[in-house]
Amino acid sequence: MPGKNPRRRRIRLFAQTPRTLLIGMGVTLLGGCLWGMNATVSKILMNTYHATPLWIASIREIFAGLLFLACAGFSEPRQLLGVVKDLKFYPTYILGAFFCVMATQVTYLQAIDWTNSGTATVLQTLNLLFVLAIVCIRDRRAPGVRESIGILLAFSGTCLIATNGDFTTLTLPLAGLLWGLADAASTASMSVIPVKAMQKYGNFAINGIMFLISGIGVSAFVQPWKNPPHFDALGIFLMCFTVIGGTFAAYWLYMSGVMRIGAMRATMLGTSEPVMATISAVFLTASVFTPVDLVGFALILTMVFLVK
Repeated sequence: MPGKNPRRRRIRLFAQTPRTLLIGMGVTLLGGCLWGMNATVSKILMNTYHATPLWIASIREIFAGLLFLACAGFSEPRQLLGVVKDLKFYPTYILGAFFCVMATQVTYLQAIDWTNSGTATVLQTLNLLFVLAIVCIRDRRAPGVRESIGILLAFSGTCLIATNGDFTTLTLPLAGLLWGLADAASTASMSVIPVKAMQKYGNFAINGIMFLISGIGVSAFVQPWKNPPHFDALGIFLMCFTVIGGTFAAYWLYMSGVMRIGAMRATMLGTSEPVMATISAVFLTASVFTPVDLVGFALILTMVFLVK
């Protein structure tokens, strides 16, 4: 899930009143639920309409990028102009487009394609461990007690999901597991690469630039205008949802929640994403999760509350 880290932007935070906290919790939960639902919608697009992960990624990135830029142009026109003029941040835009957007989108969709939306989203949550590793290396310290327990829980949960409790065999497709871990690693890069640029120019402008660059790059390779999937009315609706609701609105709602309740509370409430992905996978795609799978999910989600 994009944006799950503190942003020290020059913005006015909302006063911490009970009403503000309640609104913040509501929009954060809604953003997480939309992200989780988006994973299941992507699975339906791939299974029912035979849309490839790269095709979905190219369309989603271009149109979400345009929406981000339109929002930035409306609310922060001077910052958007500064993004274009500030040449020293151009390498950041390129690296962010490749690692933070392209790699994250493609690996996540591939993980969903090989497994299911619930499993892929839970594996994505392991990005916190990669962030922790970066922090420990930067600060030249070892993980604390709580963090070590979180690492152990995450490792145990991943093993349970991959083996279904029988450690002599791998029940989860190896490709799905590797794509999920690659997604976690690329998601962690969002906590490092674009931070300084976002602090200066805002989330909408920087994400719009990165999404658009990535979308154009993927489209040049995929050429989505050739042999597009055959969508009926439902398929068109699902594609619109994955761009507008599952990507743009989900991010906007989550960041609105961060402004009201803070990054830490938002990260905790962000666990609604894998929960919703799992629930929607069961009801909409007939995915089946064993009790061992659910225990593994619970262990990984518990790690979120331990690793800070």
